[in-house]
Amino acid sequence: MSPTFWFTLLAIAVLLFLSAFFSGSETALTAASRARIHQLKANGNKRAGIVQQLMASKERLIGALLLGNNLVNILASALATSLLITIFGDNGVIFATLVMTLAVVIFSEVLPKTWAINQPESFALGVAPIIRPVVALFAPFTAIIQKLVAALLNLMGVKTDNSFSDLAGLDEIRGTVDLLHAEGEVVKGDRDMLGGILDLSELEVSELMVHRTDIFTLDISLPQKEIIHAVLNSPYTRIPLHKGDPDEIIGVLHGKDVLRALIKADGDISKVDVEKIARLPWFVPETTSAQSQLNAFLKGKAHFALVVDEYGEVQGVVTLEDIMEEIVGDISDEHDIELEGITKQSDGSYIVDGALPIRDLNRALNWDLPDEEATTIAGLVIHEAKTIPDQGRQFTFHGLRIKINRKSLNRLTQLRITPVKKN
Repeated sequence: MSPTFWFTLLAIAVLLFLSAFFSGSETALTAASRARIHQLKANGNKRAGIVQQLMASKERLIGALLLGNNLVNILASALATSLLITIFGDNGVIFATLVMTLAVVIFSEVLPKTWAINQPESFALGVAPIIRPVVALFAPFTAIIQKLVAALLNLMGVKTDNSFSDLAGLDEIRGTVDLLHAEGEVVKGDRDMLGGILDLSELEVSELMVHRTDIFTLDISLPQKEIIHAVLNSPYTRIPLHKGDPDEIIGVLHGKDVLRALIKADGDISKVDVEKIARLPWFVPETTSAQSQLNAFLKGKAHFALVVDEYGEVQGVVTLEDIMEEIVGDISDEHDIELEGITKQSDGSYIVDGALPIRDLNRALNWDLPDEEATTIAGLVIHEAKTIPDQGRQFTFHGLRIKINRKSLNRLTQLRITPVKKN
């Protein structure tokens, strides 16, 4: 064999190696976790900073890698075809196609990509210093290619903007948590807590509040002694005060303020002015997001707010505890009133309080009932039925058979819910 033969064979081998390098780099740099790379950079890893810069412009990165990969593959195939034609004549084209296809698939695609996908972060850190000048070198060509591709996509009606990029991060976190839970690496409680944190910005206080029909209030016109006894015997720390009309809230009485006033008056109730020690009520719109209200509670060092609608009518009460329970689940103490919201029956059905929030039901039973149109399970039944059903009626929707057990006026107070078995 002539020196030219060995030189050409060596060139083909080098080009296949470069092809493997580009293929593996593409896989590693697109599969590497942005969160891990960010953490490595924060810990002082300089190469992680290079990887982060490359990942910041993925179109430019992928364009350069694909350009380099195709250049070396085409050149390697051309050299192999030329070499085998000199040996086998016209049949050399067939042999070159077979040999190069196997060589490229095995050594330049499957092998490096398998390696990279199993160790994406370490592979990316290793190749980043070499890839950066390659990307810079091919930048003018990739820019032209990107513009051409964008123009072609626009002609086909495909948008190339990043209008959904703001949601991608949260969706990625949700998907990761759900996947880890499905694989058994994250327990249900932790999944619910992480999901609760992510949901705060999407929830409104109207979905978390205690409804006006369940609020414990006191009339300021009652005798002082009766009010103070009611406050001290109440399981609640903060009690709204109304004047005549229960919707006309004029203040909020804090249990600690009552105790301080009693101590200051040496226990003489007649010397305690309830209206004077009551705090001004804090009214918030029902459309306020739970995240915004949490920030407001923390900033204002307050725990209690009255929720009003667009007409200024009181709709309910929201507390810091209500928002925290969306994250950590139900918080109970020795003064809480226990409500039997869900009771499992021997036949597999559940007796459910109609006022139970859908989110609490989903969390407790790992269901996925929609909560966009209604806050409570009774509200969901009314929404689906398009009417207020009578006691004893049954419905089937969202994979559940629901029977109206009890009804009080227009309120569905108790439901029997049975999961429908899928065939």
